[in-house]
Amino acid sequence: MNFENVFPSLWFVIAAFAAVVVLVQPLKILAPKIGLLDHPCDRKAHEGVVPLIGGVVIFPIFIALSILSGAGLAENWPLYAAILILLITGVIDDRRHLPAFLKFGVQFVAAFLVVVPGGAELKDLGNLFGLGVFELGWMSVPFSIVAMVLLINAVNLMDGVDGLAGGTVFIILGWFLFGCIAAGGSGPMLSIALLMACVAGFLFYNMRSPWRAKAAIFMGDAGSLCLGLMIGWYAIHLSPQEGRVLEPMAVAWILAVPIWDECAQFYRRVCEGRHPFSPDRGHFHHHFERAGISPGGASVTIHALTLIMGGLGVLGAMMGLPLSVLTVLWIAGILAHMGFSKNLERYTRFLQGITKV
Repeated sequence: MNFENVFPSLWFVIAAFAAVVVLVQPLKILAPKIGLLDHPCDRKAHEGVVPLIGGVVIFPIFIALSILSGAGLAENWPLYAAILILLITGVIDDRRHLPAFLKFGVQFVAAFLVVVPGGAELKDLGNLFGLGVFELGWMSVPFSIVAMVLLINAVNLMDGVDGLAGGTVFIILGWFLFGCIAAGGSGPMLSIALLMACVAGFLFYNMRSPWRAKAAIFMGDAGSLCLGLMIGWYAIHLSPQEGRVLEPMAVAWILAVPIWDECAQFYRRVCEGRHPFSPDRGHFHHHFERAGISPGGASVTIHALTLIMGGLGVLGAMMGLPLSVLTVLWIAGILAHMGFSKNLERYTRFLQGITKV
């Protein structure tokens, strides 16, 4: 690895964490005045109103420090434009609750920006089944756009417990960073580290801990939408055939928890004759809560699953586990999760049985 720029880069990373921690305080005071507050309701069990400022702190700092560290506007303007579009849409939604079709349309615009002018195009899926590289051909652009939109929604949909979405994304980014380091410093290593530092600053206020019984701030749609975009951006840029940092199947394992959760909810809602984006209490963390596990325990358990699944994909591929085996296991896992999630009571009984062992 080339350590020439490690120490200058480290200062940017430290600055990102410190800036988020510091700027949260004035924005907490400003949040009631601009209407960025989350109120308890039938689907939100938190106590009192909580500022929805995570996203509006994280991403302006991330963009500013990215530019200052060398990721200029000329080559990265599609990504920055997509972030700003989602950030503004998320803030408006956090204040006024936009119609789902409008948010969905904006997500496609953002995805188009990062895929077409931004170059985040996945052209192959690697050697999925041991029969050679699975080329996407003419499907690469539409596949990349749809995948990006699904990831944007996946993070947004799992943001329901203190520290869950932010912690899960932090672990995902950690596996991406590990892949860059293992590849000798290849890929967008500094960019990933900057975003991890920003997310860590947010988690300082959002994650439950012995000194914090509940979250002081929430991410809001502004944050979760942008984080979904970013993990999609990194996932595609780390897995091109030329200069590949991580195998696409390894990336799929890193992203397994949010993808499996999203697909399971869509499947169950469609089976029930409802719109796939209709709100309910059938997400992964809700299964744990119904089984009697505390919100903090559910969050930590899902974080552990994200860490384990990422390790299976990344370390398995690095140690020579056939990609076809990783593919079959991934498909079996998502089908099993979808099958269990179709019946909420059955899933609850299953988890209760595990916790009693």
